[in-house]
Amino acid sequence: MKRVYFLATFVFLAFAASFAFASDPSPLQDFCVAINDTKDGVFVNGKFCKDPKLATENDFFFPGLNIARNTSNPVGSVVTPANVAQIPGLNTLGISLVRIDYAPYGGLNPPHTHPRATEILTVLEELCMLALSHRTLIIVSSPKS
Repeated sequence: MKRVYFLATFVFLAFAASFAFASDPSPLQDFCVAINDTKDGVFVNGKFCKDPKLATENDFFFPGLNIARNTSNPVGSVVTPANVAQIPGLNTLGISLVRIDYAPYGGLNPPHTHPRATEILTVLEELCMLALSHRTLIIVSSPKS
């Protein structure tokens, strides 16, 4: 009788586990350059796609991440996004990035979340204090060291 319960439990858990695995669907193509003109595009995921034969290097390039921005505002920081709106070639790849410039001595990036995403922070100059939940980390990085 124990074997029957064990077998029934094992089969139930195996069946239940098959529903527990989840992932995003595989991309249908290597890249999908976003366009706003719907008559010439194919809708795949999020935005319409340009014909891959018409893609250019400018569809995968954004020249603004190397430029420091003005941080004289109430929060003392400014965010320069680089996502599919700025780099059309990122469409359907699930990638976006930003440059955050902080004012010296007091710049702040307001608390925020990233559902289903990861955030990587690279400090290029000086000192950055990072608060995660109830813990505080000090990250020190300097191009000179």
